[in-house]
Order: sequence, then C-alpha cells, then structure tokens
Amino acid sequence: MPGVNLLVALLLIGIIAQSNLIATAASLLLIVEFTNLNFIYTLLDRRGLELGLLFLMLTIMVPLANGTVLPGDITRNLVSLPGILAVAGGAGATYLNARGLTLLKIDPEIIFGMVLGSILGIVFLHGVPVGPLMAAGITALFMPVLRLFRR
Repeated sequence: MPGVNLLVALLLIGIIAQSNLIATAASLLLIVEFTNLNFIYTLLDRRGLELGLLFLMLTIMVPLANGTVLPGDITRNLVSLPGILAVAGGAGATYLNARGLTLLKIDPEIIFGMVLGSILGIVFLHGVPVGPLMAAGITALFMPVLRLFRR
C-alpha cells in the first residue's frame, strides 16, 4: 500500500497548502483505490492527459462561444504587440510541450520530479499546475545544459 500512503500524504499537503487541485486529485485516486475500480487507472493513464487538455481548451474557448470575445476584438489583439507576443508564446509553448512529451516517453519516471516540483510551486510560489507537459518541456530544454556539465 505504498501508493495509498503517498496519496494520503498528497491529500494532506493539498489540505495544508489549501490547494483544492492536489487534494481533489489525491482524494479521487484514493476513492478509485478503495473501491477497486482499477480500470480507471488504465483509462487515466491512456487518456487522462488528453481529457485534461480537452477541459483546458474548453475553458479557454468559452469566451468565444458565449460572445464575450468578438471577432473584432481578436483581430485588434492579433495586430497589437501583446497579441503578436501571445502568438509567439503559444508557438513556443507548444514546441516545448512536444519536447516534453518526447522526454516523458523516453524517461517516464521523470514525471515524479515534475509532480513534486509542481507541488512545491503550488505551496511556496502560489502557482497553478496547468500541465506536466510544460514542466517536461522546460525540463527537456535544460537537459542539454546538464549534459554539458556531465562531460
């Protein structure tokens, strides 16, 4: 039951740090464990990331769907300096995400360091954990630097 102990520890960290995301995720996984709904692990392992990204994209697109953001607003924004920087930031982020996905496929154990880093970022920096892919992408970006020092 080492997994249960880790999940309980994460639940406590989430409660102490007042992070509803950590506490809820740990609670849901504890429920899965104690109700023997183990098929959910397989589902989450295979499709959890896609499901999370789907909900993130839905959230981002709500202002378009409900009319809060109009086509004219988008056009004006895209030709402004912040809009151009946002396009560059989006392109850079997706590039890093792709590198992160490659890193996770090559070295899946590295996810635990990213989870710990995310928890530390939530607790001490009041950050928001939007995705392990970005954490993996940033990690992948720094890996060549590490290789330079290992020589």
